[in-house]
Amino acid sequence: MKIASFSFIVPEYDPAIRFFCDVLGFELIADIPQGHKRWVEVQAPGAETSVILARADGKRQETMIGNQGAGRVWLFLETHDFDRDHARLQDKGIVFEEEPRVETYGKVAVFRDPFGNRWDLIEKYM
Repeated sequence: MKIASFSFIVPEYDPAIRFFCDVLGFELIADIPQGHKRWVEVQAPGAETSVILARADGKRQETMIGNQGAGRVWLFLETHDFDRDHARLQDKGIVFEEEPRVETYGKVAVFRDPFGNRWDLIEKYM
């Protein structure tokens, strides 16, 4: 078994598509109207797991936007060239919470997406 997809709660579809595709470089796999909602699926090039962008439906889900990880880093964007991708993300408007640091497992820096979720940009040494 494997994790094929996971849902990512967003306030609106189009800004989320722009962030994932224009900023992170993901591919739009599907954008299918379903009446009051859409099936929107994005995926990093070469990845097996996709992200389903799910527009919040109601107040309870709206309160979870940006806090699906309970304030922790819960998304890990792995790269094979940290310096290149760190600079590229900064050029795209990403503000990192910290300077890049070297850990025993790799080079890493934390950033927040436009919705408030915390991510690691990471180049693993293992």
